[in-house]
Amino acid sequence: MEHIIGSKPLRTVLRWQLYATVITVLIAWVCTGRHGALSALYGGLTSWASGLVFAVAVSGNKVRTAGETLRTLFRAEAGKVLLVVILFWLVLTTYQDVVPMAFFAAFVVAVIVSQAAIVVRES
Repeated sequence: MEHIIGSKPLRTVLRWQLYATVITVLIAWVCTGRHGALSALYGGLTSWASGLVFAVAVSGNKVRTAGETLRTLFRAEAGKVLLVVILFWLVLTTYQDVVPMAFFAAFVVAVIVSQAAIVVRES
């Protein structure tokens, strides 16, 4: 079965983001309880979901020129940012007991982990 996301570095980083989210959720649970853990889960999954949108957007296109590559990257990044804004709004307006520190900390940790893609080899 072929992967939806063709890039090993992207698949690896998405997996690392989930691991980092789980660790952040456990830390938030210990420090702030159930609502902190749930807030951390939402923060980490916001970053993960936006990374998934980006990965799917860039994996499905077979580009031939530099211009097509840039268009694909800009569209993927725009989709990623739009999803982050929507999910932030959704969590912050609907979850009454959100723990902002846990939510944003988990998001930032997952974003930082996503930057590790540069060290993952394709082979």
